[in-house]
Order: sequence, then structure tokens, then C-alpha cells
Amino acid sequence: MKRGPFFQALTLGIAASALILTSCSTPESRISKNPEIYQGLSGRDQAMVSHGQIRAGMSLNAVWLAWGSPDRKIVGNMRGRPTETWIYINYTTYPYYPGPYYGPYGYGYGYGFGFTSVGFVGSHHHHGGRSFVFFGDPFYDPFFYSYIPPSIPYPYKTATFSNGRVVSFQYLVPPYP
Repeated sequence: MKRGPFFQALTLGIAASALILTSCSTPESRISKNPEIYQGLSGRDQAMVSHGQIRAGMSLNAVWLAWGSPDRKIVGNMRGRPTETWIYINYTTYPYYPGPYYGPYGYGYGYGFGFTSVGFVGSHHHHGGRSFVFFGDPFYDPFFYSYIPPSIPYPYKTATFSNGRVVSFQYLVPPYP
């Protein structure tokens, strides 16, 4: 029996989701895969790492167990000493407010589809004795009218090391609530 494209797409989607979910790394999964690193930490650091927290003075390995592998590493210098900063990236979307808008042809209401904005534009236009309504905006902005808002990367936490120990760390707020 042949299955339709819907079932094939569904199967592919489920398989991709399972792969993504099983590849997620958590402090618990890193601890269970690396018990020797975890056992080498002090009791205080073990408690913090198991809750995904870090502190000044922690080792590189302890931060890796707590936060995982960084998305970026930056080598630098602080007070004459070499440093390495780990940056962790998160993603947010720009706030999108569908609904009334004012475009070059007046007030309108609608959503974006592909390269045209479909909706009723609130002003009638007269040309050659005829009245008509525009469907579509030649000045369509896919960023503003898109159904799929863009994913915007931002650093959400950093840890800076000197001599293999944390000298500073930060938790950053997302750029858009």
C-alpha cells in the first residue's frame, strides 16, 4: 500500500524531532556521561553544576558541565593576563503585531504571503474614471508582514576564564521581551 506525501512528511518530521530532542544536552546528561569530572569537583560546585549554575573561581570543566559547550570562544587579555570568554547564544523573535497598518496606499488590514501582502487597503483609488482596490503592496516588507518571524540571535550568558578559572560571568536579558 502506498502512503501519501502527508504520511511521508509526518514520518520525516517525527524522526527529525526525535533526533533533535535526543541530542539536547543538559547538566544531568553531561554529568552522567562524565562522572569522573563531576566527582573531582567540591561539594559546593557539584550542587551548583547540577542546577546549571556557576560561580567565580570555578574551573573550565565545571562550567562545561553546568552550561555545556559554548557557541563562541573569544581569546583576549584582562589586566595583562590572557583570557578566554565563552559565549552562549540564544534566539528570539522580533515582536510581530498583525493587524491594521498604514502603507503607501492608506490604512489596511492583512497578513503577508510570500512577496505580496494580501488584505484590504482602506482607500479606493480612482484612475480613468474607475474605482478599484489594491490587493498587495508594492512596498511589501517581508520582515514586518511575514508569518514566520525572523529568528534573531543574541548572547544570553558569558563566562570569562583566566588561568582556567572563572573570573567573571554574565546573564544577559533578551533584546525583545
